[in-house]
Amino acid sequence: MLIQYGWSPELQDQFQTYADRGLIPGRLVVQQRGGYRLITEDGEIEARASGTFLKSASDEERPTAGDWVAVEARPGETTALVHAVLPRKTAFIRRSVRGGAQVIAANVDTAFLVASLNSDLNLRRLERYLATAFESGAAPVIVLTKADLMEDIAAAVAEVETIASGAPVLTVSSKTGVGLDGIAAHLPPGRTAVLLGSSGAGKSTLLNALAGEERMDTGAIREADERGRHTTTHRELVLLPSGGLILDTPGMRELGLWEADAGVATVFEDVEALASQCRFSDCSHAKEPGCAIRAAVESGVLPEARLRAYEKLQGELAHERRREDPRAAQENKKLWASRHKAARAWMKQKRRGPED
Repeated sequence: MLIQYGWSPELQDQFQTYADRGLIPGRLVVQQRGGYRLITEDGEIEARASGTFLKSASDEERPTAGDWVAVEARPGETTALVHAVLPRKTAFIRRSVRGGAQVIAANVDTAFLVASLNSDLNLRRLERYLATAFESGAAPVIVLTKADLMEDIAAAVAEVETIASGAPVLTVSSKTGVGLDGIAAHLPPGRTAVLLGSSGAGKSTLLNALAGEERMDTGAIREADERGRHTTTHRELVLLPSGGLILDTPGMRELGLWEADAGVATVFEDVEALASQCRFSDCSHAKEPGCAIRAAVESGVLPEARLRAYEKLQGELAHERRREDPRAAQENKKLWASRHKAARAWMKQKRRGPED
């Protein structure tokens, strides 16, 4: 049973310390507010985190769907106790609404970034999901659902590919079955994927189509804005008939970045390459002379909207760093002071005119 869910010799070695304490391994397949459901070598069991573990663990360290955990089975009791989480291979993390980190999914190999081929298709949102996926360590795959509703699919795919940073872009219709084979190719036996996207993107419908049965509730799209209501209310890891594993998650209205500098750099590699060509290393890409980014925007090489998206995500990351580190806030003040000084000097020189 554990091998079907991804157990490996490497995990066995990591678990040995806990085995010596009489604990057993399990994988968290359902996460709800009241507790967890785990897969163990003896089948499914209900569990909750031990009080000692909860007191010592940060939000980021607490069990989440996909985690491998060390469990005290407690024969005769209805609920087992989770005492520890094994080191994660990958972790999809966002900034929680309360501040701090929230792990959405752990130990996934592939991140299916799901968007619907309707008026809700948003390149800026996809850039945000891509940055978080690259940061997680999982391989991102963009999945455009409801292909049966789109006439010019090729044009939509071409547009998305301009921001995909090399990630595959697949189209699928869960209604007709077209494209399902392409999704299944990324889910060989033992491989774990997660479905991530906004409400109404078609994640649960896609999972049901892959599973060949109704595993998740689905809801209709609102006609007013073509967006969906939350139908998945918990995170659940499902073993597919093919042997692959897929984790469904509730739709996210907002995906706040969390320590995703490397992910943003990967998604906006074109912008960062241009920035390295600017005359000044601390160029703000506003009015400084010799700004390669402004030149690219003015020539049409770099879309203005993409630059604004890059600056927005960089601003979010900088804001979080300043919240966590007062020294970073002070350095930010110094940076902007130097930029203003350089801009004033440039304007003064411009008014004076070129020297003879």
